[in-house]
Amino acid sequence: MEPRPRDSNSDVLSLTDSGTGRAIVVGPYRRADTRNDLHQRLPAARLEEAVGLARAIELEVVNSGIAPLSSTRPATYIGKGKVEEIAGLVKSLEAGLVVMDCALSPVQQRNLEKAWSAKVLDRTGLILEIFGRRAHTREGALQVEHAHLTYQKSRLVRSWTHLERQRGGFGFLGGPGETQLEADRRMIEERLARIETELEKVKKRRNLHRKSRARVPYPIAALVGYTNAGKSTLFNRLTQATVLEADMLFATLDPTLRVVRLPNGLKVIVSDTVGFISDLPTMLVAAFRATLEEVIEADVILHVRDISHEDSEAQACDVTEVLRALDIAPEDPRLIEVWNKIDRLDTEGRAGLANVVARKPADRRPVLLSALGGEGFDRLASAIEERLSLSRVVFDLALDPADGAGVSWLYRNAEVMAKAMREDGRFVLKVRVDRAKADLVKAKFSEPVKPPLS
Repeated sequence: MEPRPRDSNSDVLSLTDSGTGRAIVVGPYRRADTRNDLHQRLPAARLEEAVGLARAIELEVVNSGIAPLSSTRPATYIGKGKVEEIAGLVKSLEAGLVVMDCALSPVQQRNLEKAWSAKVLDRTGLILEIFGRRAHTREGALQVEHAHLTYQKSRLVRSWTHLERQRGGFGFLGGPGETQLEADRRMIEERLARIETELEKVKKRRNLHRKSRARVPYPIAALVGYTNAGKSTLFNRLTQATVLEADMLFATLDPTLRVVRLPNGLKVIVSDTVGFISDLPTMLVAAFRATLEEVIEADVILHVRDISHEDSEAQACDVTEVLRALDIAPEDPRLIEVWNKIDRLDTEGRAGLANVVARKPADRRPVLLSALGGEGFDRLASAIEERLSLSRVVFDLALDPADGAGVSWLYRNAEVMAKAMREDGRFVLKVRVDRAKADLVKAKFSEPVKPPLS
């Protein structure tokens, strides 16, 4: 089969090409990757996830399968027999794209493209493509472009002979000049430098926003979890927002923040963050660090898990690894595990899950709920309130009615939980503040109230 015509922008998928939209997904997994504990991914589940990633960018998956490996090949990653077998499938199914659910070197990617006369995309490239389509804000677009250019810089050798041309030097007997490959790499490096400058401005702007939120006495609860665990559904249920929710990997990417009043009256800023995934490219973790700082600064971190998924434990380990990269340990007291999608379990499964939860220590006990059906939200609200109480102090204060400045200060710097008028005409307020501001409150308002407000 004749190689398909290509252009210098071949790293960007084009679904308008008649062949590009038809894809074959290959899972080249080592035979040693057997299921020996709950933290290891099942090959079938890994392939299903790869197919979901391909469909997330509207590719038509015409075939998918696992290619067992005893060892990887330096030239093509998979063996010669599998290369020939997939070449036959590409030709018979008229597929324009082969997705390899692994990390390929530039040489392996180029060799496979030549062997199959089709575009080849590895797992990193596929995730970058999804992120590029999902990022709608200026910040998200910059972060994705930075990660994509970093990835692309080492793969310029994949393009065709136009990169071997040389530009003439200056003067009558000028030298060979720089090759097109060198020029492309220089352009990428210049663009990366500009993006990094813009991202620094974004980071400073985010810090300003964070400081302004710090002046508002509302704690922050950040939702984290594996992609498609139900974070956006939970976010919408909590905040009455309309963030896109779909049974799709990376349905949402840009972070969203909303203020929500829990049933117990507590106001909390809820932040919905990007979903995590296994083998998340390190360049994306670095690029999205500014966004993920919302998690680092949060008062409560809700780790949402799809407890009905067969690889739930393995997914939880993948999320834990990303959190470790953000210096958030599994023992962090701010973490609350939210076991979502219990509506998908039968009666026996729910009973078994309830027993598992009951055997865990009280301070590390997960919350069972259904974000779709609304079951368990009272337990979630109580868990958030209890966890916040560990880092916040409650004061009962008495103020002179004429002390408008004092009352105003409390509303700006603390959470006023209740207010009443005493018989002697003084205001009695129950307030809650961060421990960092506790000494400031003690110094500014000295008179305690007995008995405290209910």
